[in-house]
Amino acid sequence: MSAAKGRRICLVSPGNLAANPRLIKEADALQSAGYDVTAIVSDYSIGLRGFDAEIASRAAWKVVHAPRLASERYVRVASRAAASMFDAIGGAVPVPIAVRAYGGPAGSLQHAACAVPADLYIAHYVTALPAAGAAARRHGAVLGFDAEDFHSGEGGAGEAEARRMKQVRVVEGNWLPHCRHLTAASPLIGKAYASLYGIPTPATVLNVFPSAMAPSVPDVPRPPGGPLRAYWFSQTVGLDRGLQPFLQAMAAAKTRIELEIRGDDRFGHGDTLKEMARELGIADRIRLLPLAAPDEMVRLAARYDLGLSLETDVSENRRLCLTNKLFTYLLAGIPTLMSDTPGQRAIAPDLGAAAIVVSLSSPRGIAAALDELVRNLDAARTEARRLGRERYNWEIEQRVLLESVAAAFRDAVPATFGARVWPA
Repeated sequence: MSAAKGRRICLVSPGNLAANPRLIKEADALQSAGYDVTAIVSDYSIGLRGFDAEIASRAAWKVVHAPRLASERYVRVASRAAASMFDAIGGAVPVPIAVRAYGGPAGSLQHAACAVPADLYIAHYVTALPAAGAAARRHGAVLGFDAEDFHSGEGGAGEAEARRMKQVRVVEGNWLPHCRHLTAASPLIGKAYASLYGIPTPATVLNVFPSAMAPSVPDVPRPPGGPLRAYWFSQTVGLDRGLQPFLQAMAAAKTRIELEIRGDDRFGHGDTLKEMARELGIADRIRLLPLAAPDEMVRLAARYDLGLSLETDVSENRRLCLTNKLFTYLLAGIPTLMSDTPGQRAIAPDLGAAAIVVSLSSPRGIAAALDELVRNLDAARTEARRLGRERYNWEIEQRVLLESVAAAFRDAVPATFGARVWPA
C-alpha cells in the first residue's frame, strides 16, 4: 500500500464501462491497492448507459466520459482516404493517419486523457493506445497496455480487413515498444505480441471474476431424466460463434438438451438461429434472452448445467483467446464445452473434468460428448466449482496485475516517445 500511495493511474478505453468488465476489475484492484484511479471511457451504446451509471455510482474510483467531438467522423473519413492512397502507391501509412483511419473515438480520448494528470496511463484496445501515449508523454508518465485480444490478428478475409490490420500494426508498433506495463488475457496472446513486435512477453492476467460473484450455494441440480440446460452469452448474438454446430448436436444427441442464448440481437442473428432450430426439429428447445448487467453474469450462469465457449477460427485472435465466458462458467460452478482452438486446448488439461473439448466440424462428436457429460455431470460441476473458488478468480489473478504495475513504477522511464498525432 505504501508504494502505491500518491501514485495516480489513468485507464483509457474507447468503450462503455459496462462493455469492459476487465477494466472495471482492474480499476477496483488498483484503487484497493492504494492507487488513485481514474477511468476514461466513452458513451456510444445507449443500451448500456443505465448499466454504466450504476457501475459508476458504486465505484471508489473516478469515471470521466470522453466528450464527443463533432469533427471525429470527418477526420476518420479523410484519414481512410489518405491511407488508401498510401496503400495504392506502396508507401508506409504515417502514424497519425493510421490512428484516425482505424476508427473509434481516438481524438476525444486523447483530449480527455491529456486533461487528467497521472503517473501511469494504461490503454485498453487499439484506439486508446495513442491517447494514453500522448497523455503519458505530456505528463512525463509511464505507459501501459492491456491486450484483452490479439488485435493485430482480429481481421478476417478481404482487402478492407487487410488494410485495417495494417493500421493496427502501425499504431501498436509505434507505442508498444515504449510500454513498461504489459498484460494479456491469455498466454498465447502474450506470446503473439512478443513475437510480432519484439517486446517482452506480457504478463498473463486471465479474464476471471471476483469470488463474491459466485453463488453462495450450488444451484438446484438437474433432476434425473430432465433436460440438460445449456447456456451461451455475449454482448452480441452472432453467427460466427459456434452455435450452429451446437444446434446440430442438440438434434443428434440422445439426451434432451435445451439452450438459452443471452445477448443483443440487433442484427437479427437470433432469428436465423431459431429458424435453423425449427428446421432441425428443436424449435421448442432454444430461447433468446436480453442483455443483463455484467456483475449478474456469474449468478445467471449458475442456473444451467453447461456453459458454451465455442470459439471459431475466423481470426487468429479467436484461435488464441481465452474469453470471459469460460471463467464465468467456472466461477458459477458449471462445466464448459470448449471448441478445440489452440488457446482453449492449452488450458484444458488444467480444467480436468470441468471442461470438454470438441471439434466444431463434428456435430455428432459434440452430441456424443454431451451424452457422456450427462453421466458424469455431478463430478464435472464439483470440479468446476472447486476451480472457480481455488484458482480461477480475481482475488488470485489480480496479484499478477499489481506486480506488473509495481514493476513498471520501479523501472519507470519518462515518456518522451511516440509520434505526435495531433494537438491535444
